[in-house]
Amino acid sequence: MKVEIWSDIMCPFCYIGKRNFDKALEQFSHRDRIEVIWKSFSLAPDLKTDASIHSKQYLQDRKGMNSEQAQNAIDHVTDYAKATGLDFDYDKVIVANTHKGHQLIHLAGQQGLQDAMKERLLKAYFIDGLNVDDTNVLVQLGVEVGLTEEAIHTELREENFAAFIEQDIAEAQQLGVSGVPFFVFDRKYAVSGAQPEEQFSEVIDKAYSEWHAKHNSLEFEVMQGQSCDADGNCD
Repeated sequence: MKVEIWSDIMCPFCYIGKRNFDKALEQFSHRDRIEVIWKSFSLAPDLKTDASIHSKQYLQDRKGMNSEQAQNAIDHVTDYAKATGLDFDYDKVIVANTHKGHQLIHLAGQQGLQDAMKERLLKAYFIDGLNVDDTNVLVQLGVEVGLTEEAIHTELREENFAAFIEQDIAEAQQLGVSGVPFFVFDRKYAVSGAQPEEQFSEVIDKAYSEWHAKHNSLEFEVMQGQSCDADGNCD
């Protein structure tokens, strides 16, 4: 069963939502039959990366917040993340354009490393304070999860997966996705936002149960002809 997740690297609730979803999936007895597909979503496609701008200042400038409001927002999401076991460090966060990071996620998907790449980029952004728009950083992170330097440099230079990113974003618009994270289960059920682990468990159970029933009760119209059975009888 496919679970498609629209998400952006610079979205704190995407990391929190991933952590809760991962915990729910880990407890699911048929997790080996779940295929997780990460879809691109861009919260700030026009953003110019500037490592000198503090995340608090970015919130003030982009959201029109005053200093106190921005700090309250940061404190809120940091506390929320901590409850899921994530230790965000907004003093180290480099607010960066995430387009190149999405390229790596798609590249990693070709080698079965998509989830690992997504996780590493989120950690790099919110915990390690790394610039996910910097080529050298992306090469380092990609190699860590199993990609080759050559493949990473080729993708960042040629942008072979740029069209896939645009397709993901267009698809999100068609589905009416206005915010991320957005989880779609078997194209039948959807969960919006960083829901608790229990909520994800309920939806996984329900969606999988229906998916399993559908894929294990196929009925065929059979046109009979001469054949041999399992006992070797032929007629």
